[in-house]
Parts: sequence; structure tokens; C-alpha cells
Amino acid sequence: MTFAAMLVTGCCSEECAHGPKPLQIDNALTAEEKAAGKFTPEIMWKMSRIGQQALSPDGSKLIYTLTQYNMAENRGITLLWLRDMATGQERAITDYASTNTSPQWLDNDNVAFMSNRSGSMQVWAQNVASGAATQLSDVEDGVEGFGIAGNHAFYLQRVKVAKLKGSDQYADMDKSKVRLYDDLMVRHWDYWDDGTYLHVFAADYVDGKIQNGKDIIGADKAYDAPLAPYFDAAEIRLSPDGSLLAYTCKPLTGTEYALSTDSDIFLYDFATGATRNLTKEAANDEERFVGYDKYPVFSPDGRKIAFRSQRRPGNEADQQRLWVYDLDTNECRYITRGQDYCVTEVAWDGNDAIYFVLPWRGTHQVARIDLAGNMKHITSGNHDINSFAFASGRIVANMNTISKAVELYDVNLESGELTQLTDVNREVYDNIKFGQVQERWITTTDGKKMLTWVILPPDFDPTKKYPTLLYCQGGPQSTVSQFWSYRWNFQLMAAEGYVIVAPNRRGCPSFGQEWTDQISGDYSGQNIKDYLAAIDEVSKEPWVDTDKRGCVGASYGGYSTYYLAGVHEGRFKAFIAHCGIFNFESMYGHTEELFFVTNDYGGAYWDKDNATAMRSYANSPHKKVANWDTPIMIITGEKDYRIPYSQSLEAFTAARVQGIDARLVSFENEAHQVFQPQNSVVWNREFFGWLNKYLK
Repeated sequence: MTFAAMLVTGCCSEECAHGPKPLQIDNALTAEEKAAGKFTPEIMWKMSRIGQQALSPDGSKLIYTLTQYNMAENRGITLLWLRDMATGQERAITDYASTNTSPQWLDNDNVAFMSNRSGSMQVWAQNVASGAATQLSDVEDGVEGFGIAGNHAFYLQRVKVAKLKGSDQYADMDKSKVRLYDDLMVRHWDYWDDGTYLHVFAADYVDGKIQNGKDIIGADKAYDAPLAPYFDAAEIRLSPDGSLLAYTCKPLTGTEYALSTDSDIFLYDFATGATRNLTKEAANDEERFVGYDKYPVFSPDGRKIAFRSQRRPGNEADQQRLWVYDLDTNECRYITRGQDYCVTEVAWDGNDAIYFVLPWRGTHQVARIDLAGNMKHITSGNHDINSFAFASGRIVANMNTISKAVELYDVNLESGELTQLTDVNREVYDNIKFGQVQERWITTTDGKKMLTWVILPPDFDPTKKYPTLLYCQGGPQSTVSQFWSYRWNFQLMAAEGYVIVAPNRRGCPSFGQEWTDQISGDYSGQNIKDYLAAIDEVSKEPWVDTDKRGCVGASYGGYSTYYLAGVHEGRFKAFIAHCGIFNFESMYGHTEELFFVTNDYGGAYWDKDNATAMRSYANSPHKKVANWDTPIMIITGEKDYRIPYSQSLEAFTAARVQGIDARLVSFENEAHQVFQPQNSVVWNREFFGWLNKYLK
């Protein structure tokens, strides 16, 4: 059986009383696609996508998730695959009548996971040798995450806490469609607050069954754990023996919640039923733990908890520091003190050292640090290690590059050598051409060196001239790394014959905290100069057609596009802005996580005595719109509440009233990004249609 063609079934796109609806998957490349050798959006959606991975305790077996899509049905399915690490043999271990996610080994032969095979999402276990499967949970309405250790478990479920609907408050008005609020936040990311919140339930695990659990957040608490809006179950961990449960929660509500990132690490004791706030207990005059404290991880002996902490409340891009709390001594130690890098994806190596993912100069690597703070780079090279599984002295890394989607790699912990294990998209790489990726260090206007990726078209000919795109990264504090994106894919752009210039301008992490911080309060300043330095430097190449340059970006990159449209001095012939910030004043009132705009703008627009804030608002893109003179496409999602679609409507109106060629592409069922298969293909067709119209 190949990865490209198989019969599977997945959950219905709508609820179905008759259970999952069959879904055919046949994603083999056609003869025409092979002959053309060109990467297209349609081929990209045929690719299999590796997600999570987990090693058995003895390191002999690997479970990973694999998701595939049916374009005609506009939906996909996620399967579990098993790899024997000694023989390399692989096979699907779940049947094709359900979606299965979140694998966790119970022992060396049995794996637990979430599955919708019984209708709602429940926890199941399967013996990987015999295939025998058992349903472990039977929680009404299903679960949204779980963990099992020893005789205890946890699961995640939504709880109705507040009455925010008219029908909640007026029983005789059950058809009322009104929402009622007295405080912030009324909506988050892509949903309106309906009074339900994700809570952690602590449960016994008896005779192979997860019992009905206890809501340890509190049935009357309007808090989410794990944190909204991403609800990452990795923010919750059981101790190895199952006696303790550590979890992340932000116990704030209303306006205070909207303005702060102050989350804490809590510890629940199954024996006593007591809960401690570890980070607030550890607080002192030097370290108050008032920013994000997240992702607790127990040491193998269960006596220490590693976690990531950010110092500044309201700054989600602050340095992610590694701390370790000793449960025996109640001592909390700052392990990465004095270091200027971030720590992500933590796993203990014994009880005295930790492996982690290190964002490093536009890449992501595996590193190791002991509790004395001695750090060692394990891997190197131009790639992104997104996450890894660790067991019995072995690491399997989830890794991609700009030119290759995620595959799994065995990591030699001495040499850092990476050995590819999976090859789920071999047919694509064997038949489709990709462009070369260049690493360049460009001198900025203030004399700094800036990493810029330059992606060339396939079959690049240096004697020819090519249309060229400046790519503006979102975030604004996110790295232009060796990422592979199914939304903004550099190789798709290169396949259309474009050179892509992708700079790690000011604000992009992995180059030190000062580089990251510089952008806050200065959106229109040095980072805009960084963009122009990058495109101007690469434009010196004889193969750049300076009469056919475009500028594209999403989110903060959309803001950058709007701003550059007013100051580019004729450099660009076309712009595309996706879900970009256009008007700082209306954005402050329209968005939801106010800590973000308060930090990055410097304050609110009515704070007239705040020089940083007033400078930010004075340089809002809408203040430069009278200078617009270039065709612009504006893309938005109508369920985007982070940068609401109204920002895009304002920009589109400004362009058209001034007689500028413009096109509005509005997705009624997408939010800040475009995820659905058919929407994605339409997005790409519109994107390249616009660029090709003005740059070719």
C-alpha cells in the first residue's frame, strides 16, 4: 500500500447520525503532473502531512500521525502509522473508518490515542502487535485532550460557566440570537465567547478505563486550561507515577485578561486534592513570574518540573527562559540565566539535563543543557526541527526545510547527524522540480547583518531576468526560518517563475532578544528600512527584473505591505496584503488580545502623553494611503478576530475610492489563515493570478 493511494474514511464535514462517512483518498500524481514537473497548489494538497510523533519507552517503536486530504470532498483524515526502528518496516495501525490523533505510549506494546470511531472523540488504546483496540473513555460529548500515567489520567472538556446568550438568561426567549457582555474579551481568534471554557478533569485510571473526572479548574471559573486560543494539550503533564498533575492556566478574566499574559504553572495532588500555584509561590523581588509561564515537564523521578517563562507581562514575544522547580526543596532555578536565546520543546535527559529545540539564526536545532547551565548544540544546518520524541537515549526529530515538507529523522546525539526515517512524499520529490535556496547576510542601514533567504525558480538561468517578490513576515515576532508552509509556500512562488526575497528583518526571533524587541513601538521604523535594504541589495543581481517587483505579506506582513505601498518610491508594481493591519486606531478597538497592541504600539490611541504610542499611531498605514499608486490585492477571513476583516475593508475602500486597481478576496468561513483545501487552492489561484497580471 502506498501513501498516495488508499481507501480511508473520515468524519463527516457535518454531524451524521450514521457515523463516519467514507472518504476516498487517491493522491497519486497524474501523468500530466509528472511530465510537467511543476509544483502546483493541487499537488501540494496531495501531499501527506506528518504531524505528531511518539517513541515507545524502550525506543524500539515509533508512532506518528499522517494526514491526507480529498480535494473534491474538501476534507481529510488522520491515521496512525507504526515504524519498527530496527527493521524500518512501517504500517498503518488504525482502521480507515476514523480520525486518530494524539498518540501516547502506555508501555512498549500498547498506545493510547484519541479517536472518533465511536462517534464523539474518545480515548482508545490499541495493542500494536495484535491490533486489538479498547475504548478507555466514555465521556459525554467527548474529550479534547488526555494523558495517562500510573493509576491516574486527565482529560479536557468544555464546561458551561457563564450565561452570555439571550437564550441563557431568558428561558422564554429560546430562539433569541443575542449575546450579552459586561466586560472583555467578547471574542478570541475565530470564535465569540459563548460562556464555555476548556477545563482539566483529573480522573482515576482503573482496570483500563478512565473514570469520570473532577473539574480541577472549578465549574464556576471562566478560565481556559490549556490556554486559549490554541488549547495546546502539551501545557498539561502528569508526573511519571501519575500522582501529580501540572497544568498551565491564566486565572484572569475581563479587561485584565485581555491586557495581560500572566499565566501560571499549577500543581494538583491526586492524593490530597490540593492545588498549588508553583510560579506564584516561587515569586520574589527579583522574579515575579508575571508573564507567560507555560509547558511544565516532569523529570523522570517526578521531583522536578521544567517550564518556560517570559519575564514581561503583555509581551508574548519576550525571551522564553528555562526554569526548573524542585518539588523537594521548593527551589526555583533559572537554568538559562545570562543566555540570549529561547527554549522550546523541552524533554528531560535523566534528572539532571534537558534537551530542547533552539531557535538559532533563522533555523531550529536540537540542543542540550545541564542544570548548571552548560549548553551544547546537538544539530546544525539549514533546517527547522519543529519538535522531537525522546526515549531511552534516542531522539526522533520532526523536521522540514523550505524545499521539503516534514519528515522524521533519527538524531545522532554525539555527532548531530540526521538520518531520514520516513519518506511519505517521495513521489512528489522524484517528479517535481524545486528551486534553489540561498542564504545571504545583508548589511542593513544601521550596519547590522541580516539573514535573508533568496529562493530561485526551478531551472534557474542567471542570464535571464526574473520577476521578484519581497516577502514580508507576519508575527511581527516570528522567524523567517526554514519553514515549509501549506499556506505561504516559497516553492509554489518559485515554481511560478518568481525570485523570492525573504528577510529576517528587525523583530524576527533567533538573533537575540534585542533584535526581536526593536520592532515594538517602531513598526514603521528600522524594520521597514530592513525590508528595503534586502530588496535593494538583491535587486543588484543582473537576473532581477527591477521593473517587475512585487511585495506580499500576511498579518504583520500585511501591515508591512500597506505601509510600503505608501513609501516604496516606485520599487513595486503590485502588492498583496492578507489580513493586514491598516488602521491602528480602529485595530485597537477591533482586536481581542489587547496586550499585543498595547505592547507593540506602545499604548492606546487616547494616551496623548505617551510619545511611543503617538508615534505609532501617527505612522499607521492609513495615514500614508494618499501616496498609494500601485495595484493591490487584499485578502481577508471573515472569522478573523485577531486582525478583523474590517481592516481589509477599510484598505479596499481607500484603494478603490482613489481609483487604484484593487481586488478584495474575502473567505467567509476562514479566520486569520486559510486552512480548508478548496479555499486554499482558490487563494493560490487568486494570489498568482494577481501577480501574473502585473508582473509578467
